[in-house]
Amino acid sequence: MSDSSPPEPAASTALRQHYVWILLALALLLAIWGIVSRLSARNALEHEAASAAIPTVTTTHARRGPASSSIVLPGSVQAFYEAPIYARTNGYLRIWYTDIGTAVKKGQLLGEIETPEVDQERRQAVADMATAQANYELARTTNVRWQGLLATQSVSQQDADQRAGDAAAKSAALQSAAANLARLNELESFKRVLAPFDGVVTQRNTDIGALINAGAGQSPGSPLFRVADTHRLRIYVYVPQPYSAAIRPGVTAALEFADHPARRYTATVASTAQALDAVSRTLQVELQIDNARGELLPGSYAQVYFELPAPLDTLRVPVNTVIFRTQNLQVASVGSDQRVHLKRITEGRDFGTEIEVLSGITPADAIIVNPPDSIAEGQQVRVVQPQSGAAAPRSTSS
Repeated sequence: MSDSSPPEPAASTALRQHYVWILLALALLLAIWGIVSRLSARNALEHEAASAAIPTVTTTHARRGPASSSIVLPGSVQAFYEAPIYARTNGYLRIWYTDIGTAVKKGQLLGEIETPEVDQERRQAVADMATAQANYELARTTNVRWQGLLATQSVSQQDADQRAGDAAAKSAALQSAAANLARLNELESFKRVLAPFDGVVTQRNTDIGALINAGAGQSPGSPLFRVADTHRLRIYVYVPQPYSAAIRPGVTAALEFADHPARRYTATVASTAQALDAVSRTLQVELQIDNARGELLPGSYAQVYFELPAPLDTLRVPVNTVIFRTQNLQVASVGSDQRVHLKRITEGRDFGTEIEVLSGITPADAIIVNPPDSIAEGQQVRVVQPQSGAAAPRSTSS
């Protein structure tokens, strides 16, 4: 008998081969699925990275400026007339009649100066005048007599001419003495300090017994009094160049004062400097206002409000849309292709939060808000709308 086992059936061998092929197919499918999934994940990652690399921006549109614009400028209030009153002679203040706040009329006596030296000079001038007068009368009489003698050939022509020349010299000396006396009389009149016009005394810088020097008060360069005519006031304002063309005589402005917070006063432009200051690029403007009741005080600070007509066809954009580069001012707009287009603009007036644009854009342009510094022409961007439900910033003003 033989020990060898019988051979396996052909059916079991075929079944084993079938399972092997199935396992190989599954392994191949798993390998293909792994490769495909990794490629898909990589493509998705690349797409996400490319999508994340596109800047996200918000846009706004330029708005047309209003029909008029308001500007507020600081103003300096001055009296219609104001004059420092200086001494014209030397001496001591004998008495003063008006203190600060006193209403005075033109020619009213403000004070008197005691001038002992000028008085003594005048007395000497009177004596010199009398001497010159006596000398002239003697020379004139002598000349008349010698002219009579010359007619009868009793004296020589030379002697007669000498007497005539002496009379002329004495006449000139008399005129000189008279002029000196008149000068001292004028200095005597300066002892009386008078008001030059109707107004109010705003300063008194001297007192009785104070030493007075011509051209000054108690101290060098200081006036004795200061008089101001406050029935009408002048307000001086410096208007920036962009607004200067709209400021003309007759334009009105509203005034606000810290000491009258509940009231507004109306002033009228009286004149302008007709030239800009070369340093500040501003136009000096003078306004005038009636102050018959004396409510307003010269020297005050005022807020001056101008309502000026705005130029036609001008646009305004927020300042956070403007790009400051070497190519002048630009804005970045987004076209229908979602790509950036840089546009150069011409700036007008600066309103702080907005800038006036004279040319370069239209109201239909979608302008990027807060454009990054790296933004470039043709760059692709993604436009999103600002959140409508975002809370508005709370005001901190009381």
